[in-house]
Amino acid sequence: MSRSIVSTPAAPTAIGTYSQAVRAGNTVYMSGQIGLDPDTMELVDGFEAQAVRVFDNLKAVAEASGGSLDRAVRLTIYLVDLENFGQVNEIMSRYFEEPYPARAAVGVKSLPRGALVEADAILVLD
Repeated sequence: MSRSIVSTPAAPTAIGTYSQAVRAGNTVYMSGQIGLDPDTMELVDGFEAQAVRVFDNLKAVAEASGGSLDRAVRLTIYLVDLENFGQVNEIMSRYFEEPYPARAAVGVKSLPRGALVEADAILVLD
C-alpha cells in the first residue's frame, strides 16, 4: 500500500509534529482542524466563524487529497461547549449532504490556541 502526505496552503500549516493529512491507499486520514485562517494563522472570532473556518479548512485538505468532503466516511467534532451542538449541525449541513458520514461529537475541556471547535475526518477515495 502506498502512503503519501497531503498538504495545501489553502489550509493552516501544521502547528505541531503532524501532517495536514496522510493518504494510505484510497483512504485519507485528515488531522484535526481548528478555526485558523490559513493566511494569517490566527484564530477567527466567535463560534460560528470558527466552525465555518474548520469546515473550509477540511474541505481544502480534502480537495488537496484528490477528493472532496462528500467522500467523508467518518467525522469527529470536538466542542468546548456542547451547547453549540445544534449550531454545528446547522453549519455542517452547508458542507455535507445525505448520506452523511458517521460522526461523533465530543465535549472537551479545551482545544489548541483557545479554539471553540475542532474536527477531523476520514475520506475514502475511488
